[in-house]
Amino acid sequence: MSDTDTPRRPGPWDPRPEDVKAAAAPAAPEPARATEAPLDKGQHPVWAVASTLLLGGLIWYVSGSWVIAVALIWGLFVHEYGHVLAMNRLGMGPARIYIIPFLGGVAKSQRLPQSEWHGVLVSLAGPAFGLLAAIPFFAGFVATGQAPWLLGAAVIAAVNLINLAPAPPLDGSKALGPVLARIHPRLEQLAMLAVGGLVVWWGLVTGRWILAAFLAFALIGHLRRGFWRPDGRPLSGRESLFSVGLFIVTAAACAGVGVAALMPLGGGSLPVALDIAGRYLGISG
Repeated sequence: MSDTDTPRRPGPWDPRPEDVKAAAAPAAPEPARATEAPLDKGQHPVWAVASTLLLGGLIWYVSGSWVIAVALIWGLFVHEYGHVLAMNRLGMGPARIYIIPFLGGVAKSQRLPQSEWHGVLVSLAGPAFGLLAAIPFFAGFVATGQAPWLLGAAVIAAVNLINLAPAPPLDGSKALGPVLARIHPRLEQLAMLAVGGLVVWWGLVTGRWILAAFLAFALIGHLRRGFWRPDGRPLSGRESLFSVGLFIVTAAACAGVGVAALMPLGGGSLPVALDIAGRYLGISG
């Protein structure tokens, strides 16, 4: 997940021309306070370690597998670092990673994206880059021949795929939300409500209570904003098409990595691999 909703003071990643324009602009109380605000120093190292251990402990307790616990923690950091790289590259940094106990993580930027297209790129950078976390687990399977390594790669793919669900605060909502809002703001609201409600229901019926509660609160907060959109240039028609295309490619890549990890477990059978994935996601018997 990524958080770019709160503007912060300009920093070293801001483009030079805008710095000059901002300095030449008439002084105003609100911008002056924003400029004087210190840069976000990030999560305290002690709290970051404690949060990571709490999250890893919960995963280990629920899954009963240290490989899966390590895979999800490692996958979380690689996923969030993908957001960080994109934020820094697009002038929103220096971005920071925060670990949320028992829930996951979030990458926070120092300022809003200059355009909704930049926001789409940041949102998709996490799941796309996050797939790289599966490589060591495929290597572990090749070296040892043990199935848990494949399960580790599969859950990394699953987490990145689930993050693409267009439900706030998941990455999919920030990738597809601007596209829907360009058609009509109400369409974005209706889509987020429908998909968000479905994801919350999925969390409840599959026993993911904490996730369901977290998503429910996020969905309510998103809907209470009304037709709010972040600052910056809206998507153009061409960028909207590219956004949808990149979303589909990223989702297909996540699904492909997951199936590639599960195929050996299913004896090379695609239907068996899909059945294993369905049982993990709680959507098959």
